[in-house]
Amino acid sequence: MSLCSSATENSSPLKTYEEVKNYYGKQLSNTKDLKTSACAAPSKPLPLHLKAALDQIHEDISSRYYGCGLSVPESLENCIMLDLGSGSGRDCYMLSKLVGQKGHVTGIDMTDEQLELSRKYIVFHTEKFGFQLPNVDFVKGYIEDLKAANIKDNRYDVIISNCVINLSPDKKAVLREAYRVLKDGGEIYFSDMYINKALPAELKESKVLWGEGLGGALTWKELFDIAADIGFCTPRLVTARYITVNEELKNIIGDYKFVSATFRLFKVPKDAVKVKCRAVYNGGITGYEQKLELDANITFKVGEAVEIDEELSSILKCSRFVDKFSFQEAGNMPCSGSSHLSKETIRNPFELAEALSNGAQYSCSGDSGCS
Repeated sequence: MSLCSSATENSSPLKTYEEVKNYYGKQLSNTKDLKTSACAAPSKPLPLHLKAALDQIHEDISSRYYGCGLSVPESLENCIMLDLGSGSGRDCYMLSKLVGQKGHVTGIDMTDEQLELSRKYIVFHTEKFGFQLPNVDFVKGYIEDLKAANIKDNRYDVIISNCVINLSPDKKAVLREAYRVLKDGGEIYFSDMYINKALPAELKESKVLWGEGLGGALTWKELFDIAADIGFCTPRLVTARYITVNEELKNIIGDYKFVSATFRLFKVPKDAVKVKCRAVYNGGITGYEQKLELDANITFKVGEAVEIDEELSSILKCSRFVDKFSFQEAGNMPCSGSSHLSKETIRNPFELAEALSNGAQYSCSGDSGCS
């Protein structure tokens, strides 16, 4: 695979890679050194089981965390997972606790210093979690070329990435590789930074902006176009919040705005049957026993039939969620129940960030749609 897509008109990928390696491997000593609010607390309260897992992560690992969200989807028991740009390994270790001894988590990173740190604590966390054998490993490589790191086709149930794809000079290559290594029914669930309009070339040249993730940020519409070209289902927006920057960066970026947003992209078989139906969440997912907020637009409550569209129907029936739901086909639909089929579906993370900053609740399951 070629890695020839450049970060800027005058910057080769190799130069970009080396600058990012230097920034995260040598210039930053801990989270406090970053110049934006990207590593602030998640925009939603943590479920208790996630907080408990995070509390068991070694402090040396947590203090070198540079993510911009919390990339932890639901129903991970026994899953095979991949973390793109695993950094210090914080998310990998948290996930290793969640997938359990029968699951496995692989982290891939290109930075030697981060890999050395993450590998240092494998035995510590194996013992901390009460596992007989490690269920996590870390490999060196580029997320644009997973094949070179011996990452096999159709292997993973879930891929996560936390504020890393925006650092890549070839984001389409990253998502294309993610699609290749996902199983049918799998998903990539990732937090990243997005910009409200394209940066001019001269600002993309800034090493600080690239290192902070701002210089390479996509617009959300660019993400949707890339996902469609590759074959993913429509990106599903989970949450978003505005990113604030320090005075140094304000003087550089002017009126450009940035958000940290989490999207989930599912890979379903090309021959999957797509029909409208009603889905009933049966519960049984740790931490989400009474309701499942699949994204910002839809929440499933236990025992409640929700009308869903053709694409979401295929996602639920082809993914690891299939045994958590019961389905009522269109011809057998009762008149009662609720629907998420609303013209108010929100896809723009800036719109969601604005709404949430004003106290709005967007996830919906009622007949009136989202509010």
